[in-house]
Amino acid sequence: MRVRDESRAPPGSEYRDRVQPAPDKPVVHLELHTGDLARACSFYADVCGWRSERVDAGCGSYAALGLGAGGPGGGVVECATPRALWLPYVDVPEIVAATEHARGAGASVLLEPREGPAGWRSVVATLAGGEVAFWQRKR
Repeated sequence: MRVRDESRAPPGSEYRDRVQPAPDKPVVHLELHTGDLARACSFYADVCGWRSERVDAGCGSYAALGLGAGGPGGGVVECATPRALWLPYVDVPEIVAATEHARGAGASVLLEPREGPAGWRSVVATLAGGEVAFWQRKR
């Protein structure tokens, strides 16, 4: 992460608190949404050494993507998107509260909280901030 010069922070701001990632809300998964799964997986294998493994997702083409030891998990989803995009998944303690907080901050909810085999997820977006997914693991 590139850190700006503190002298440029607005007067009265808590600069360090604003730019440091919240340790209790880490990015736990990065997912690429693309119209060409095979080509995307081939590109990242060649350029970054990230290996992919086809996964039966039941509702479309999905590949698990190895982003490296110790980092977040990864995946590639083939879908009808006009432009490929990366979607970060942020670990949250309570999916409904996180989704409602984002809605209250002006986000559109693209996917309401939905249960899956390993946890719950939702997706929110703003024009200025792009898209982010929230993830609550099953304990």
